[in-house]
Amino acid sequence: MKISTHIAKFTKPLYLESGRILEPWQIIYETYGELNEDKSNVILITHALSGSHHAAGFYEGDRKPGWWDALIGDRKAIDTTKYFVIATNVIGSCFGSTGPMSPIYPGSNERYRLKFPVITIKDMVKAQKILLDSLGIKNLLAVVGGSMGGMQALRLAVDYPGFAKYVIPIATTYQTKPYVIAINKAMMEAVRADSEFKNGNYDPDIIKEKGLKGLAAARMIGYLNYISPATFEKKFGREYVKTDGMFELFGRFQVESYLEYNGANFPKWFDPLSYIYLLKAISLFDISRGFNSLDDAFSQIKDNLYLISFSGDTLFFPQEMRDIKKYMDKVGGKCQYYEIDSDYGHDSFLVEVDKFDFLISDILKGELDARF
Repeated sequence: MKISTHIAKFTKPLYLESGRILEPWQIIYETYGELNEDKSNVILITHALSGSHHAAGFYEGDRKPGWWDALIGDRKAIDTTKYFVIATNVIGSCFGSTGPMSPIYPGSNERYRLKFPVITIKDMVKAQKILLDSLGIKNLLAVVGGSMGGMQALRLAVDYPGFAKYVIPIATTYQTKPYVIAINKAMMEAVRADSEFKNGNYDPDIIKEKGLKGLAAARMIGYLNYISPATFEKKFGREYVKTDGMFELFGRFQVESYLEYNGANFPKWFDPLSYIYLLKAISLFDISRGFNSLDDAFSQIKDNLYLISFSGDTLFFPQEMRDIKKYMDKVGGKCQYYEIDSDYGHDSFLVEVDKFDFLISDILKGELDARF
């Protein structure tokens, strides 16, 4: 599989939903496969909160492949011998697209930090559309994304009707619910409460080397909602770390050790400010903003919409995806809903690809009719 990484730089201002602008700005993206002559085989991959443009394949020296490698590649469901796949890193993130730790202007040593504007899902999608236009891509065969990536897929369908033939949001919602907003708030405050965060004025090199306990704690909070109670029970039960004393105050159950390990590693590769900004974007998400109603928003969608949820998702519950189907049926849209039987939790879209990859394959081949 051919992998190419690019940075697209733009000097025209990006007008944001908040009324502020980014100028100049850039977006990093990765491509897989070959673009066909009429540019009709393009699939856009949109990532979740901590994802990046590196969705598949290996970089030299990597032990792990891109985050959706099980789905994307030669002769996989998103077959890179047939399709030209583009995976972007959203603005606001920390892997090369313009974000809070970017220079405040070219050549400057000053970074945006908390001067960076609030970014929304709509802004992310607008930036992606500008990128695609710059590449001469006038239509997509499909857009596919899970969680925050699913929000982007849905937003693209509403804001740019007819642009994608197939829109496939996975494990997502149409409107972030108070429960998730509360979780996001707890994670944001965990980061802010860390004295080493320094109100956003931390040294990023020191953070990567030593970590940030507040960001580690935030990630641990996140895991409580990415993995279901049933999976915690199966993976860990009440097993105790053998080297820890049962009656030591900070002795650990295996599940606590797991959370500590994953939390401690996270600050080594993800930026605290990007985490806060992206959590804010998720909390703000409401597909009806800018429209008179949800009916009005969903009536904009002209593409074939395929919704995939997981029965054990305890972050974006299946009912939220069923509600999208009800709205689409109400406005006469082309929509199909699939609920995957799984008790793993929200992260099923990343770790249980074999339960739904055949659906993606059939959709892309035109073998599933969204009006069914």
